[in-house]
Formats: sequence, C-alpha cells, structure tokens
Amino acid sequence: MASHSPQDLDLLLSKLSGDDSFRQSFLSDPQSALGGLGIRVDAARIPAVRSLPSKEVIAANRHAIKGKLETAAGAIPFFLSGQR
Repeated sequence: MASHSPQDLDLLLSKLSGDDSFRQSFLSDPQSALGGLGIRVDAARIPAVRSLPSKEVIAANRHAIKGKLETAAGAIPFFLSGQR
C-alpha cells in the first residue's frame, strides 16, 4: 500500500466517526470501502475478525490518532482490530 496524505487519513477518520453506512461497509468489505476513498490495501493485512471502536471514541481521539499514525496504511489494522 502506498503512503497516503494526512487528508486521506482525515477523510477515513471522518467517515469512521460519523457515517454508519460507511462503517458497515468498512467492516464487511474493507477493500471496497477504502477503494471508494481512493485508498488501496493488501487483503493480507485485513484481519479475519473485525470490529471498530465506537464513533464517539474515534471522534474524541481523531486529532491524537492523526498525530500518531503516519499513513492510512498504518490505520487500517488499528481500526479493524477495534482497539482504542
């Protein structure tokens, strides 16, 4: 997966913190959901068991998450693991 801009990551965080339809798509078919945002991910990096933190947790930590993660690629396993 190529590096993505901070704007890509911010868009992903925005969708995960406020768009129920996107969250459902992200959990059921992450490659397709991310592809809709112009983000590609290797299927081998997607966990078989997926969960997400709540929208509120993502929204509350959006700034801190953006500061800690350098690329959207690093965010994918984090979000899909449901860790906070």
